[in-house]
Amino acid sequence: MCKENQTEVTEFLLLGFQGLYEVKILFFIVFFLVYIVILNGNILIIILVGTFDHLKIPMFVFLQHLAAADVLLTTTVIPLMLNIIILDEKIMSVRGCIAQMYFIFIFGFVQCFFIAIMSYDRCLAICNPMHYTSIMRPHICLRMIEGSWILVVFISTEIILVGQLRFCGLNNIDHFFCDFGPTVELATSDTSLLLQIDFGISILMVFFPFAFTVITYFTILLTILNMSSKSGKKKAFSTCSSHLATVCAYYGTLMTVSLNSAIETSSTLNKFSSLLYIVVTPLINPIIYSLRNHEIKRTIRKLFGHFRANI
Repeated sequence: MCKENQTEVTEFLLLGFQGLYEVKILFFIVFFLVYIVILNGNILIIILVGTFDHLKIPMFVFLQHLAAADVLLTTTVIPLMLNIIILDEKIMSVRGCIAQMYFIFIFGFVQCFFIAIMSYDRCLAICNPMHYTSIMRPHICLRMIEGSWILVVFISTEIILVGQLRFCGLNNIDHFFCDFGPTVELATSDTSLLLQIDFGISILMVFFPFAFTVITYFTILLTILNMSSKSGKKKAFSTCSSHLATVCAYYGTLMTVSLNSAIETSSTLNKFSSLLYIVVTPLINPIIYSLRNHEIKRTIRKLFGHFRANI
């Protein structure tokens, strides 16, 4: 129960980016255009893989679901962020805040699993090509995808525990979305158990997939170094270069956010580091695959060539 001089919080006030009054229109336009690019780039990949049969191979099917997670993650955050930029702040119910937090957890964590699965796919293709087709069968790939979604949706229900917390008095969240840390800090009830559970889940959902990805790329590196042919080394590296760039971009931004949270930096720095994770990674993923993958580039040229022919 709340104290006599405190009222129970039923709504949170998201403060967004304070002090942007003179440039908020420019800020809005930039992030609105970035959001459009994110949607177009990732939806294009989803459509290409779903439409062209030669792209329906494990690597691109996994990429398709990674792109879908990117679209869902940014759509969960950016429209609200744009609203906050214009209005300077935004009132959000406690339940709405917890719901947003839940979806951010799902769409963020599932990317760790897809990236790990994609690294396993590349490891098989380079290190064990003779057995690749027998292992990476369509129904096995589908089970991996389904298992990733189901596991993440189930484990992310830890957010329900946030709903059991008591919030009294202060309701200001100095962020542009309902981030876990700033929200839990406002709770007046004991959060020690929740923080311990969250730490354990973070180890399971982030560290283990990351460690698995590092091990697979270490195996790939050893295999490439042991190749005698320079052309073989170049071809092997080219097959995983796009995914390696995605790994670096994703975990680089995630580690930046985690580091800023761990050392308790200013809220402004935390917000801008969160933008790396929410905005930058979904933006550059389709660019990486469009520029570095020959199959994707060839299919895009074919698609737009078909459109021109029909105009």
